[in-house]
Amino acid sequence: MNTFSWNTTSKERKHSILLVDDSADSLRLLEVILKLKGYNVIVADSGAKALIQIAESPPDLVLLDVVMPDIDGYEVTRQIKQNSNLPFIPILLVTGSEQSSVVKGLDAGADEFIRKPVDKEELLARVRALLRLKHSMDEQLLLSQRREDFVTRLTHDLRTPLIAADQFLKLLQKGTFGNTLSAMQEYLEQMAQSNQTLLSMVDTLLEVHQYEAGGKVLDFFVVDLWELCQQVVQELMPLADVKQLTLKAVLTEGTEPSLVRVSGDRLELRRLLTNLVGNAIRFTDAGSVEVRLNFTAQGVAIEVEDTGIGMSEEEQLLLFDRFRQGKHQRRGNGLGLYLSRQIVEAHQGNISVSSTVGKGSIFTVYFPVQTTCC
Repeated sequence: MNTFSWNTTSKERKHSILLVDDSADSLRLLEVILKLKGYNVIVADSGAKALIQIAESPPDLVLLDVVMPDIDGYEVTRQIKQNSNLPFIPILLVTGSEQSSVVKGLDAGADEFIRKPVDKEELLARVRALLRLKHSMDEQLLLSQRREDFVTRLTHDLRTPLIAADQFLKLLQKGTFGNTLSAMQEYLEQMAQSNQTLLSMVDTLLEVHQYEAGGKVLDFFVVDLWELCQQVVQELMPLADVKQLTLKAVLTEGTEPSLVRVSGDRLELRRLLTNLVGNAIRFTDAGSVEVRLNFTAQGVAIEVEDTGIGMSEEEQLLLFDRFRQGKHQRRGNGLGLYLSRQIVEAHQGNISVSSTVGKGSIFTVYFPVQTTCC
């Protein structure tokens, strides 16, 4: 974050502008105009020298001539924009040729285009606009970095006391510190459940953050989805039994167990299935929850169908967005399905929902043929 600490005092420092032109006269004219306005101006008389200068000390803005003998402005622009080690640097292409292509320059990554002879007021206006853009982009990156640091610290600092509280509650329930009054057992159970719910939310937030920050590392191996679905169903069966729901996993007609295998991260796929099936049980008061696997020439599909409360078309449109919650009383934290989508997309698949209010929902996860395994 030190790279962008200048933002807090940007009005107190001189913006650095790199001028790149093989014409000494053009360089001199632009340099005088910009220096009179208080800008810190660096000059380079070739594209090659400009790239070296930028790598050593990235400027706040580049004014770049299009036509140069060694590397033209289009190629310099492409190399700057493609260098992931550089911060955002706005580029203003300057040309004296009517044949220079604005489209080509913008496609290369340039942010603005101005023709010679340069009008002084137009030039300064474009420079101010691009420096505002630079400031805005740097501020966004700084805020993003601070948010990432905040989420990481928050989830870590929250998990530690929650885990400690969970262990302490378990000891109390076991009577480790003496016999617990029967009247207190129910309250201890509620406290333990609430603590587990909060810990689960923190873990989910951490998972979401890792996906968004690009820090999630997946281990891909052959995963037997039929076996995995059966395991998840078996683990969640007690929740279904409490509500007297029928819960089962089935293979569609013509689908062999050996066909429903994919290349994936088993732990993440288990998290995905557990979330989808758990949600189905949660929002179903009577009837059934069924997990179906189907193999086609295009790939593998998993359907989780319930006979629950369903949802409106409006809710379905936003269901997989971050922190989007349903309107019913049993809505969650708005992260579970968003995380599910992240997991599916990390496996090059897609997830969708079809639902009718009062009749139930069908969540469909589809993994294309390239992720399937033999």
